[in-house]
Amino acid sequence: MTAQSSIDRSFLLVLIGIVVFGLLVLLSASGPMGVQKFNDSWYFFKHQLLYGVLPGISAFVILSRMDYRRLRPLAGTGLIVSLILLILVFLPGIGLKFGGSERWVKLGPIVFQPSEFVKLTFIMYVAAWLSAREKASKTIDEGLFPFVIALAMVVGLLILQPNTGSMAIIAGSSVLMYLVAGAPWGWFAILGAGAGTLLWVLIKLTPYRAARFMTFLHPELDPKGIGYHINQAYLAIGSGGLFGMGYGHSRQKYLYIPEAASDSVFAVMAEELGFFIAVGFIAAIGFLVSRIFAIARRAPDLFGTYLGTGIGCWIAIQSIFNIASMVGLMPITGVTLPFVSYGSSAFIALAIGMGVVASISRQGSTSR
Repeated sequence: MTAQSSIDRSFLLVLIGIVVFGLLVLLSASGPMGVQKFNDSWYFFKHQLLYGVLPGISAFVILSRMDYRRLRPLAGTGLIVSLILLILVFLPGIGLKFGGSERWVKLGPIVFQPSEFVKLTFIMYVAAWLSAREKASKTIDEGLFPFVIALAMVVGLLILQPNTGSMAIIAGSSVLMYLVAGAPWGWFAILGAGAGTLLWVLIKLTPYRAARFMTFLHPELDPKGIGYHINQAYLAIGSGGLFGMGYGHSRQKYLYIPEAASDSVFAVMAEELGFFIAVGFIAAIGFLVSRIFAIARRAPDLFGTYLGTGIGCWIAIQSIFNIASMVGLMPITGVTLPFVSYGSSAFIALAIGMGVVASISRQGSTSR
């Protein structure tokens, strides 16, 4: 069997299904916002299709046909470029600020969010680092300390934006990769304690994070203020019931629920399509992640195993963060729903990651 014909079929089919379903959900959820901002109910859908999906498909095809092992020598350079891009968001004339956050870069006509691509480039760096230092990575001097230093550089720049959601996704994915690589369990207690301390400090130092945490604990305290977002999400999901109000019939998307096309798109999905479809979507994401992990296990080398594992963790953690925040299981962090929420940078980064997984699948098949 040739490398060009051995991609995991289950992985590919569920990925296509999720992307198509996500576009249909976005089309409905973004309509009222499109009319309000651009007098075009199709605006966000068309923008996502032209600047996210089509470039993403091209990137997927190219990377799926390329041997993923060619990325390994580029991992260090990718980390450096990522750090530079994260710094650029703070430079006047290049960085753009929306809603109090400095997360976007404008290079000529191109506007993008560097943190979305850093999720992948840091995973790539950690995978290359772990595979090159299989034994040394399990020592403190040559393993734990260098890992913490590299992670701290990325985390620090994301805290300054601020972008707590992306920070948690990158940290969680890389730490789980380290666990898969066989690092001592005791280290994770140390890393967990450090993460908890950092989170506590951030909550204490930044009033908006403290307010979000208090809203998570007591969403009923300020339903028209800081608790407005989560209470509107509850209304949307609760109104959907088991079978939903019908596709296109959401009430909350008519400028009641904030960020209906991005952060809150799952709530709109549940309102329109109901509990069973929402659970089916979660199951599809879970199946996609399980196929990615299976592909990672069949990779012909450690770099492929760690790389696939990291990408699978990225999809899983980000999905959990978004959905859990909408149902009140964790504070709202502004994390988008993979393959569904509006955002061209996020979609392209995800498509690149899926292309890498497809390449691992093909190379794994030909090596057996």
